[in-house]
Amino acid sequence: MKTLITFLIALILSFTVSAVNDDSSLKANFTTGDPGVTSINSMTFGPEGILFIGDSKSAQIIAIDVSKDPKVDNSKVKIDHLDKLIADMLGTTIDQVQITDMAVNPENKNIYISVHHGSGTPVLLRVENNNLKQIGLASISHSKTTIKDPINKEVKDKWDRELRKWAVADMKYTSGKVLLSGLSNKEFASTFRSLDFPFTEKQNYGSLEIYHAAHGKYETHAPIKTFIPTKIKGKSHIVAAYTCTPLVVFPMDDIKPGQNNKGRTVAELGSGNSPLDIIEVKSGETRYLLIANTNRPLMRMDFSHLETFEKSLTQPVTIKGATEGVAYVNMPFVNVQQLDAYGEDGFLMIQRESSGNLTLKHGSSWWIQK
Repeated sequence: MKTLITFLIALILSFTVSAVNDDSSLKANFTTGDPGVTSINSMTFGPEGILFIGDSKSAQIIAIDVSKDPKVDNSKVKIDHLDKLIADMLGTTIDQVQITDMAVNPENKNIYISVHHGSGTPVLLRVENNNLKQIGLASISHSKTTIKDPINKEVKDKWDRELRKWAVADMKYTSGKVLLSGLSNKEFASTFRSLDFPFTEKQNYGSLEIYHAAHGKYETHAPIKTFIPTKIKGKSHIVAAYTCTPLVVFPMDDIKPGQNNKGRTVAELGSGNSPLDIIEVKSGETRYLLIANTNRPLMRMDFSHLETFEKSLTQPVTIKGATEGVAYVNMPFVNVQQLDAYGEDGFLMIQRESSGNLTLKHGSSWWIQK
């Protein structure tokens, strides 16, 4: 009997150790030190409290471990004059502060905000009890990889603006892979990448081609500004938003590395605008897409309308600012600069209010209830 008990204890311990090892496997190759973050253009969370940072300036993706950050109750978060708070914290003025992204850890709902200082220094902040705490990046547990063939630093657009910041336009983690959109130095510059995580030397990427209804032509140079991996009729897809503002779906199985991949344009959301963030939220069993924009209110799209729309836009939308394709609803939130999901049925935003106040707050769930 004693032998049996001893065996059972050993068996349980072996499973426990195995589980611990499995849980920590994603961070097995992490080292503690300075990852050399030179810019923070995009952020997204993976499992185990891993925050991925897209650093366009150095063309690298950095995974940092923030799992030991204490859990904070952000259910009633509300920070007014956010830009002034950040500027005062950094000992500078508002005009020297640019908020580049916001990410909510889905495991504990901790909130992280990335900032570029006018000096060029990237700063990572965590919201703590309606205040901000700076996360030190000089010595942190991390892993990183370099992006292959990023757009060259010298390349500029027709308005003489540097395009290197679009080396990483947006980034998401799903099923053991880091997906990222951006520009490469290839002929067809718009690129979608899939990186295995933990990072390896392998990098799959291909160029993207879409029909841009507001421009009336097929294009291969504009990057996906923001995207989300999701399921459409049970199959994995990317729903992607571009500037001026086509909404495009790409079946994941159809995105082939080293090839020119065509997407299906399902909506034109109005020219003269650039999307900033796209998230998925739920109300009961109903799914919605929310899209934040530079020159449009926050948009809500019923996912069932997206799933039943089987056409592809292939004709120009000639009326300035007109829309076509899958319908959406304008929500009463304008000047939403950053957006992320807060649980399955909530969302968090950084919004410039009509008074000029830049505020971090929850969006009212009333607008996504049936």
